[in-house]
Amino acid sequence: MAEENAVHAQLTWVEGMQFVGRADASGVAVVLDGAAGHGGLGSGLRPMEMVLIGLAGCTAMDVISILQKKRQEVTAFRMNLKGYRAAEHPKRYTRIEIEYLLRGRNLSEEAVARSIELSQTKYCSVSASLNAEITYTYHVEQEGA
Repeated sequence: MAEENAVHAQLTWVEGMQFVGRADASGVAVVLDGAAGHGGLGSGLRPMEMVLIGLAGCTAMDVISILQKKRQEVTAFRMNLKGYRAAEHPKRYTRIEIEYLLRGRNLSEEAVARSIELSQTKYCSVSASLNAEITYTYHVEQEGA
């Protein structure tokens, strides 16, 4: 695989189950930790929470970018995600439900639906990397309606 396609990150142990992760490209750090009472301090996100948030961020950036290119005026955007994990180790996500909540002025439901579909089927590399069934719904609220 070509080096130019590589993503570089580091993880440093702090104490207990607390770690600090940093990606080279952004330089931004994030704290990961286990649950309090289970070896962790409860001071950071758990790794599987990071997976859901990474998925949300990936598809959200796609959807907003596509809607902006379609000249859709989004005034508010939020997502709710629910991940279902296998009972046995490695306890991976088997199913993830995503709810997209959008508000905008003259926001086209067709444009929203197509943007989400394109993200899920073509652009979101996190979705493509997961071995889980991903389903989604969306709700559009018109600004001032």
